[in-house]
Amino acid sequence: MDRQDEKLEIVVVGGGMITQDQILPSLYHLQRAGTIGSIKICALNSAPLRVLAEFPRFAEAFPGQRFEAFPSLDTPPEKMHPDLFKDVIASLPPGNLVVVAVPDHLHAGVIRVAVEHDQHVLTVKPLVPTYAEAVEIHKLAHAKGLFVGIEYHKRFDRRALDARGLYRAGRFGQFRCGEAKMIEPYYYRHSNFQNWFTKENSDPFTYVGCHYVDLVYFITGLRPVEVSVRGVEGKFPNGNVGYMWAQGQVVWENGALLSITDGLGYPDEAAGTNDQGLVMYCESDNCAAILKHDDQYRGVQHGYIDRRAGTMFRFVSPDYFRLVPWDGPGLRPVGYGFESIEALVLAAQRVNAAAADLKGTKALTARQRVLAEIDNRGVLATPGASWINELVTEAARLSIAQNGRAAVIEYEPKPNVRLGA
Repeated sequence: MDRQDEKLEIVVVGGGMITQDQILPSLYHLQRAGTIGSIKICALNSAPLRVLAEFPRFAEAFPGQRFEAFPSLDTPPEKMHPDLFKDVIASLPPGNLVVVAVPDHLHAGVIRVAVEHDQHVLTVKPLVPTYAEAVEIHKLAHAKGLFVGIEYHKRFDRRALDARGLYRAGRFGQFRCGEAKMIEPYYYRHSNFQNWFTKENSDPFTYVGCHYVDLVYFITGLRPVEVSVRGVEGKFPNGNVGYMWAQGQVVWENGALLSITDGLGYPDEAAGTNDQGLVMYCESDNCAAILKHDDQYRGVQHGYIDRRAGTMFRFVSPDYFRLVPWDGPGLRPVGYGFESIEALVLAAQRVNAAAADLKGTKALTARQRVLAEIDNRGVLATPGASWINELVTEAARLSIAQNGRAAVIEYEPKPNVRLGA
C-alpha cells in the first residue's frame, strides 16, 4: 500500500441528498484544483446517479467535469445493484479514498469493505451505531495505517473553532446547562428517507442531534455519562413507521445538562430551510457566562422573484455551503461544509505522504505515527478520537426503544452502555 502518487482516486458510495448538496461539489473543486484524481460514484441503481449527472448547477459551477457512474447511467433505473459497491471498491488501487454516503445503518458494511481493500475512508456521520463497532473499525484501520474520518462539519464552523479555543482557555468557566435543536424540513418525509429512516434504523436524535452532542464535546472536552431520548412516531407517505420527532437529554461528566430537540418537521414554506442552534450556560465561582450560536439565521435575508429556493423569502446561511463566483472557471464552494471535506481528504493524503519512499514496516509505522497525531490533535473526528459519539448513539437507541428510560455510559474498566435503574 506504499503509494508514491499523492493524488487520491475517489469512490463515493451513495448518490443521495448529501452527495448532491455537499460531497460531490466539494470533490469536483478539489479535482479541479489538482488535489484529487478521478471520481467514481456507486449507487443502488442508476436513478440518483442520473440526477447528479444532469444537475444544472454542476454544469454551471464545474464546466467539463464528470464522474464515472456505477451502474452506468443508461442502466434501467428499476434494476438494483446491492453489491456493486464491493466490486468498485475492489477495483481501486490500495491507498486511495472511499467516501461513505449511505443510510446510517449501512455505514459499517461499506467501511469494512473499504478497509479490507486497503482504502482510506471518509464517512458521513454518525460512524456506526455502537461503540464496539467503532473500536473494531479503529483497530482494523490502524493496523493497516489507514485514515478513517467522520464528517462532523460543524467542527469546521469558525464559531465552533473559536468557541473551542476560548472555552479551553477558561474564558467561559464550566458548562452547566444548555439546549440545542435541529429541525429538518418536512419534505424529508417525501424523500428516500421514507425507505430507510424507520424505527429500527434511526431517529432524529441520532441522525442530526449527534451534531450537537459532538459539538459540545468538541468545544468542552467533557464526556457524556447518561442519555435519555423519547421519540414521537409517525408514518411516511409510503406507510413506513418512523420517529418523526425526538427529544433527548445528555448528562455530562461534570453534572451539566444538555437538552436536544430534533425532528423532520420544519415548514417547507418557512423562511429558514431548517431550525437549529445551540445555547450553553456556564459559570465560574462568582459569575455566569453564555455561549450562544443561532445556526439557522446568520444575518442574511433574501427575497427572490421566483421559488427556486423552495419559497420566495429565505434566511440564508452562507457559512455552511454555497457555490459562489471566483477568479476561476465556473463557481467554487465556500463554507465549513467544503472545508470539512477538504480537511478529511488532505488528512488521508498526509497519511500517505508520511510513507513516501518507505517500504514495509517502516512505511506502516510512519503512517501510524501521523494517525496518532491526528487523533491527539482532536480537530478531525476519527474512530480513535471521537468514539464518545458512538457511545451516545448506542445509549440513545437503547433509551428511545424503552420510551425514554435513561441509558448510562460507563468508562471504567472499559467503555460500555447499559440501561439505568
